[in-house]
Amino acid sequence: MSDKPSVLFVCVHNAGRSQMAAAWLTHLASDRVEVRSAGSNPGDAVNPAAVAAMAEVGIDISAETPKILTIDAVKESDVCITMGCGDTCPVFPGKRYLDWQLDDPAGQGVEAVRPIRDEIKTLVEGLIKEIAPEATA
Repeated sequence: MSDKPSVLFVCVHNAGRSQMAAAWLTHLASDRVEVRSAGSNPGDAVNPAAVAAMAEVGIDISAETPKILTIDAVKESDVCITMGCGDTCPVFPGKRYLDWQLDDPAGQGVEAVRPIRDEIKTLVEGLIKEIAPEATA
């Protein structure tokens, strides 16, 4: 069992919001947090506009693939963050659940995805401060 906190990001298709959130958390928290993402009804590929928007900030998610939400993924996570998937995320005692209300980037161009990307970054930065602050010297 790892000492570092683990976070699971869940959205319906695991193709936009949850992929961007997982990428931001991995990028900003480095190895201080274990990161997972999944979808209740995963899409075939990550949203190209999300890939493009993340590339603009130097984060490559082009090799990511949508993954199905499993009970094990929830059990293994300390914090489960849903993004528009409603009640499809299983609930287990002792887990922390957050619901981030974010616009769905599905079918949107990169111009519409940028503000969603930036809002996710702000939310992830707040999460990091809470669950995995950097050690002070």
